Amino acid sequence: MNVSRGQRSGKPLRLYVNVDHVATVRQARRTDEPDPVAAALAAESAGADGITVHLREDRRHVQDDDVRRLTAATTTVVNLELATAPEIVALAEELRPHQVTFVPERREEITTEGGLDLAHDDRALRAAIEHLAGCGLRVSLFVDPDHATLDRAAALGVPAVELHTGAFAHAWPTPHVEVARLTAAARHARELGLAVHAGHGLTYRNVHLVAALTDIEELNIGHSIVSRAVMDGMTVAVQAMRALMDAAR
Repeated sequence: MNVSRGQRSGKPLRLYVNVDHVATVRQARRTDEPDPVAAALAAESAGADGITVHLREDRRHVQDDDVRRLTAATTTVVNLELATAPEIVALAEELRPHQVTFVPERREEITTEGGLDLAHDDRALRAAIEHLAGCGLRVSLFVDPDHATLDRAAALGVPAVELHTGAFAHAWPTPHVEVARLTAAARHARELGLAVHAGHGLTYRNVHLVAALTDIEELNIGHSIVSRAVMDGMTVAVQAMRALMDAAR
């Protein structure tokens, strides 16, 4: 088996910043700010290796135009998360981001609650993978850290998987069992020849445990970074508004 593609080989762990929840705030008022594209550019200038964005079928936060502007404006790479909705698959084919990551979607969920169910043959997923891979796009699958699921992912011919770290995050402050599960899954995925990414629920207090797993080469983190940005930037934002008001008098 080829085990080279999943190894970090001393390379720094990549950080892809998810800007979905910048769009969530904007959509609360259906206005033009905050702009997720501007947030993405700021993330890049701060050291992000890539930008992740999830275009949901219900368009609850990110919109088609956001993805178009992101792929045109970013200086790193874009990882587009999507389900198998035909119009979104077609948009991915048109825009050709660096990577597409297939994720499960349910209309009633607040956020993605688990990895793809690969136990049953999903013809739509298989067709979408084959179509986008045939267009030259790098395809990843968002999956639970389960050996059987990883075997099925490898059988689908994708070059990468993203391990769902939600169970690890929910197990805090005693995540030891889930760390062991992630460790074993990442090693198994690498032995299958898969590049290994991880994400969901990673925060400033728990990220070090996942970042330490050398078989993982990329982390996707969004909500915690956006939350910190709101709090850390509040002082500067209020001071700027106060200055503008005072200057007008």
